[in-house]
Amino acid sequence: MIPRRHLLAAGTAGLIAAPAVAQNTRAATLRFVPQANLSVLDPIVTTATVTGNHGYYIFDTLYGVDAQLAPKPQMVEGHEVSSDGLTWSFRLREGLRFHDGSPVRSADCIASIKRWCAREPFGQLLARVVEEWSATDDRNFRARLKRPFPLMLDALAKPDSSTLFIMPERLAATDPARAVTEMIGSGPFRFVPGEYNSGSRVVYEKFDGYRPRPEAPSWTSGGKVANFNRIEWHILPDAATAAAALQAGEVDWWERPHPDLQPLLARARDVRREITDPNGRLAVMRMNSLHPPFDNAAVRKAVRLSVAQEEYMRASRGDDRTEWFINRSLWPRGTPYNRDEGEAMMPGDLDRARAALREAGYGGERVVVINPTDFPDIGPLGQVTADRLKRIGMNVDLAESDWGTVVQRRTNRETVDKGGWSILHTTGGATAWANPALSFLVRGQGTDGWFGWWRNARAEELAEAWLFATDPERQKALATELGHLALDDVSFLPLGQFVIRTAFRRDITGMLEGSSPYPWNVRRG
Repeated sequence: MIPRRHLLAAGTAGLIAAPAVAQNTRAATLRFVPQANLSVLDPIVTTATVTGNHGYYIFDTLYGVDAQLAPKPQMVEGHEVSSDGLTWSFRLREGLRFHDGSPVRSADCIASIKRWCAREPFGQLLARVVEEWSATDDRNFRARLKRPFPLMLDALAKPDSSTLFIMPERLAATDPARAVTEMIGSGPFRFVPGEYNSGSRVVYEKFDGYRPRPEAPSWTSGGKVANFNRIEWHILPDAATAAAALQAGEVDWWERPHPDLQPLLARARDVRREITDPNGRLAVMRMNSLHPPFDNAAVRKAVRLSVAQEEYMRASRGDDRTEWFINRSLWPRGTPYNRDEGEAMMPGDLDRARAALREAGYGGERVVVINPTDFPDIGPLGQVTADRLKRIGMNVDLAESDWGTVVQRRTNRETVDKGGWSILHTTGGATAWANPALSFLVRGQGTDGWFGWWRNARAEELAEAWLFATDPERQKALATELGHLALDDVSFLPLGQFVIRTAFRRDITGMLEGSSPYPWNVRRG
């Protein structure tokens, strides 16, 4: 078993002696330590959670979701649906403006929807049934469908990563495979490009032209009131430095404290900790199905036999069993279709895995595990995988780098000798992976899907059948079959589920529950 890295070897004195970020005493500034470096700005071209979180500052959405995940109007005033379900008409709220002063128009929304649909699995399902998007005028637009799409609002309101953010038409016209670098939205904060320094700092300023909705905020819906004139993201990959800065009042909010430091923060008089997303996150492994050895399903299945979730969770989350859980399913705990597949599917047995690997005909191909050194939620997962796969006889190359490099390298579809990769790890919010429309974990889209590019025609058939099924019991049966199929053929491997206690100064209030650290409603005092 991989031992945990002890960040507190020097004790509290080591934390106090750690380098400190510059003090900012302005009451109108919130200083925030994000989970990882923001290396990609465009929230449409990546599913990186940190980029999605950044997107919520700058962009707004046509619909949001409340705490029950019910879609609620956000940028739209309302909508109408024809009696046959084939025409959806939307009307924008009056007076919406982008950060460059231009009005938000129907054309901006249509271009943004089309770009999102080209990238996002839920959006791709929607795109298949859309005959045409058209603008009636600058505030009214409609979708004409080939067949009814019952989850239209759920698609437009999708929370977490891969959210449908609205941007100006000139930016949304960018090739979906290319990242937009100019950050212009209509959200409550505007991006300050002159102060962006990847690996160091990101700055947002309150957008005075934003018009919050009148409803109370709930998750991504309701009134998004900006109570700070300025929010600074301080990128502090060293956990001890971040802990010391939070205790000293040099930062106000640390999104994801390292588990080793939670006891220290619990004792800190001026620090509070909360679980703002009680649904938690699922840790997963992804193998690259395009190239050997993992283009061979039998090799992927041998790896599945090796997975011992408890070892992954202890390495990444610590020994507190109240904050992590065994979940041998690609449907997260707490979601409607969760059913543990049991030890028969994932026994964590190295001997069985070793025998299965020989039977699969593994030929000693190099297995490159790309792994971040600056992301404590993910880095230990890769280290456990590398160790266990070496023990079953695989030729493993643990390629460690910063998270930004991992995010960039995972897009490479070449073989490992040409800069490609074999295995990566990530985590995702349970609500983001709750059903076949939302979750890329169970989708078999091949090169049109998520990095790793697993292809399975039956999985796609089941996802589409689930989408259009009208009977809840039929939907459950389809989702159960799909979840079992995806785990059996190893689209992804679940490594355990966990919750996060975010930490912040006691004078910070108004923090909302949700799957992201939303910047609205938060205030000092």
